[in-house]
Order: sequence, then structure tokens, then C-alpha cells
Amino acid sequence: MAATDLQIQNFLTKHFGSEGFKVFNLAGDASNRRYYRIVYDNQSWVLMNWEPFEVKKYPFISVLSHFKESGVRVPSIVTYSEKDGLVLLEDLGDLTLERKFWESQNQQSSMVYYEMAIDEMVKIHINATENKKECTAFNIMFDTEKFLWEMNYGKDNLLLGVLKFQMSPSVADELQKIYIDICQRLHNEPKRIAHRDYHSRNLMMKLDQMTVIDFQDARLGPVQYDLVSLLKDSYVDLNEESTQHLINNYLEKTKDYLPKNFSREQFDLIYELQSIQRCFKACGSFASFYHQREDRRYLKYLSGTLKRVLKSLTEFPEYKVFAEILIDSGALAKKYELL
Repeated sequence: MAATDLQIQNFLTKHFGSEGFKVFNLAGDASNRRYYRIVYDNQSWVLMNWEPFEVKKYPFISVLSHFKESGVRVPSIVTYSEKDGLVLLEDLGDLTLERKFWESQNQQSSMVYYEMAIDEMVKIHINATENKKECTAFNIMFDTEKFLWEMNYGKDNLLLGVLKFQMSPSVADELQKIYIDICQRLHNEPKRIAHRDYHSRNLMMKLDQMTVIDFQDARLGPVQYDLVSLLKDSYVDLNEESTQHLINNYLEKTKDYLPKNFSREQFDLIYELQSIQRCFKACGSFASFYHQREDRRYLKYLSGTLKRVLKSLTEFPEYKVFAEILIDSGALAKKYELL
């Protein structure tokens, strides 16, 4: 349960030794976390308000500390209250990679920022994974069950929920078999620590430095999960030339850690397979905000993300039933903004 206004007031008064601070609500993400900008004595911080925690078991602090020790740029913690569920953090401002992308005159001019994003990703995949000190990210993973849960979340909220698509038992069974096959193939891939939500809204720019946020769900998984999250991000539209440049950039920076039997063809195949799973999961999230909460803000991202799913599905003829369902359900033609 989130802290009350009185708890926040008492927490900040204790920290600053004064009541002369100001509290401003910040627009948060789609989670239950709440964020505030705290201004005091011409300085500012961000306050995260979530739920009471034990610091030794708290994923947010565990991953933050592990990433920081591994060289990943993350926000600094100023102070916290376990019983109130409050964490006071460095203020990174409001400039995201998404905004830098759309402000750039062309995609080429945004590549310097995306290469910075790849740099931080490499630190997560290599440094943080090689650093074997205790971290909650080592205790959970993307396995068949987790991948499958995400895909079914897409089916339940988009296909059955928003679109009200009716499937015969035989078609539903065939679709589930496809989901299981996709998820098992991904689970069989080598695993490193993955951020889990490595997209342009979770990468902040401040003083020409890139900082990673929203990392508390980090877990072991294929490196392609984060690559797809960044390069097939629903909030931006990277072209194929930019995407290939960044994949090559990633592989060059990780070449010393690639398996001896590394195959670029296999790497690209898993990248496309992960694109199906990760992008369909994103569609499930966007649909769920509307289906479960009547939150319309994310509906506009559904069409573009579904096109990415279909494009990747064309690489796998064995999954044609899934592609046919996306078409037959009207998922690709639906005007979601008009719902």
C-alpha cells in the first residue's frame, strides 16, 4: 500500500530538517508506483512511492546497487524508508531517449544516443552478469512459463478482450501449441541479466549522460529480449538501416563474450522469434490498460506494434495459424483510437 500524504510529509521533513520543500506530482508509467518531484533550496529530487519493503530483499534497490557496481549508470539513492515504501532519488529531469529521437532531424543524428543505450545494455548483459554478487535478478528468469504467461496475456487482453475474437477449440489449441513452441525455443537460449523493459522511455538523458531507470524487474533471459525492447520499441520507429547498425554495434561490443559456436544466422533468427513474443506481450499490456482500466493512452501504439509481430511471423511459416488469427480477428485493421 502506497504511503499517505502525511507519511510523505513526515519523511521529507525528517530528511531536510525543514518543511520548506515543495511536492509536485509526476506522470508515472502504467504501474502502481507514484512519483513526485521534490524541490528544496533550489535543488530537486524524485520521490518514488510504492509499498513497504525490506531493503535486503527489495528488487529495486538490489538491482540498482548491482547495476551501479557493474558500471551501469543508474540514479543515486539519497535516502529511503522501508516502512513507508519511499525512496528519494537523484532527479534525472524529463529528457528521455524517446524525446531525443523525435527531436532529431533524422535517424542518423539520433544514433549517437542509441549507441549510448547499447553501451549501457552491454554493461547489463556482460558486467552485471559476470558480477556474481547477490542480486534479485539472478533469482528469476525468462523461462517457458514466464514467456508463455506474457503471450497468453496478449491473447486474453487483446484478442479475447478488446477484439472479442471467437476461436474454435481446435484453433485455440493450435495457437497454444505455437505459443509453447515459441517460448520453449526462447527458453533454450543462453541467458544473461536482462533489464526486461529496455525501451526509450526508460532511458534518461542528463548532461550528455544516459541513465537507466525502471530496472526492478531485471531477470535472466536471452540478450535478444532487451535488443527487441530497444530496437522494436513501440514508442519510436527505427528504420531497418538504424536497427541493423545497432545490432552490429552490440555484437561488436560483445564479441569477446559470444559463444565459440556463434552463428549470426541463428542470432538473427532468435531476434525475430523474440520479436514475436516481446512485441505481442507489449500489445497485451497496451490492450490491458484499456480492457481492465479503460485507460486509452496506449491504444495508439497497438497498430504499429502488431505490424511488427506480423512481420516477424513471416520468418516462421510453421506459425502461420498465429498470423492468420491476427488477420482474421481484425487486429491489424482495427482503429483502436476510435474505441
